[in-house]
Amino acid sequence: MNNKTAEKNNLDSKISFCDNVIKQFHKAAELMSIDSDIRRILATTKNEVVVHFPVRMDDGTIRIFNGYRVQHNDVLGPFKGGLRYHPQTSTDEVRALAMLMTWKTALVNLPFGGAKGGIECNPLELSITELERITRRFTFALGNIIGPEYDIPAPDVNTNAQIMVWILDTYLATIPPQDRNRNVHVVTGKTIASGGICGRDKATGQGIVFTIENWCKDKKFDLSQATYIIQGFGNVGSWAARLLKPHGPKLIAVEDASCAIFNPAGIDPDDLLRYSKSNQNFIAKYPGAEEIDHKTFMGTKADIFIPAALENQITKETAQLLKVKLVIEGANGPTTPEGDQILQEKNVGLLPGILCNAGGVIVSYFEWLQNKRSEIWDLEQVDHSLRRIIDHAYIRTRETALEYKTDWRTAAYIVALKRLEEVYRERGIFP
Repeated sequence: MNNKTAEKNNLDSKISFCDNVIKQFHKAAELMSIDSDIRRILATTKNEVVVHFPVRMDDGTIRIFNGYRVQHNDVLGPFKGGLRYHPQTSTDEVRALAMLMTWKTALVNLPFGGAKGGIECNPLELSITELERITRRFTFALGNIIGPEYDIPAPDVNTNAQIMVWILDTYLATIPPQDRNRNVHVVTGKTIASGGICGRDKATGQGIVFTIENWCKDKKFDLSQATYIIQGFGNVGSWAARLLKPHGPKLIAVEDASCAIFNPAGIDPDDLLRYSKSNQNFIAKYPGAEEIDHKTFMGTKADIFIPAALENQITKETAQLLKVKLVIEGANGPTTPEGDQILQEKNVGLLPGILCNAGGVIVSYFEWLQNKRSEIWDLEQVDHSLRRIIDHAYIRTRETALEYKTDWRTAAYIVALKRLEEVYRERGIFP
């Protein structure tokens, strides 16, 4: 999220996103006493690729773009992770996100490793034809760095199903014709017509709602009487809000890159989404709520806060402002270690992103299987399987938190690290 105040908080922290992720990793590794050699392996990425590629713009000029793909670990299976298009995309950011993907896929017991990538650009400044040329040229530049059994990209911030289809088409054009239909699973998050799966668009938001349902059941908390706020109203935030709507909680504040809005009587998620789509995907000047500043938004009293924007939003400074009972991380790494500590001191519950937002990669796995097996999964099958995996991961995390007497983020990391440690112990290190 590029709200000016939020950006200032990020700059003031003076600690990189990757440093924060590694710090959280070492906390869990220390508590579980992971093998020191395996710890060194997992603290390091396997491959980091930076590509610089030229693209002809609509005005005829040539512009050079920077693209990234970081592959953190593949001991459990092919690298898996999204591609984001954002002006702040960097090696440090992508490295951290790749590590989080490794923990996420291990936590929910998928046969995938972790990777992440992206292009340093602002899609708002680009035409649709420029976006297509950039995407196709980036795919060509990556070459055999990606592949259906090696590294499988997916959508992330500012990317979508159409962009995945362009990647698919470009990749297939580089391999022999007789092999093309066997490689459709090189990307996930595609359109339905091009091999995508039902429910992928809402998968991350659906996983968040399933996690909230589990927490409410544990705490005997009446969700229908709850209030909540959301930071970020893109794919994840808007779907989470719309899927929560039938449960009855009241959405009272929303923040995106354009502004923050507040209405104590409630904001209708469907109406806000309709407005956003007609307003360049921004919520600014929404007539159903008053505009507030970032600090006021963060200090809004509510039961639940869903940060679904970018990383490092709940910091040492902003965590002190929160007046909520539970934080459900819809984004990747929205809370810094210092923010974590303050939330624990304030007795604010927190369910980590590697659990809450795992719905996206879980349904991506279903799409990958669907393409490999030439099957078609219906929505009921997708949702049932997604709930089962999210529920199991939630239970394992809860039990580990009790066993180690620790917070849920550390517990989720321990569940993931134990699975990775077991595989490394069995397979050993070559030679």
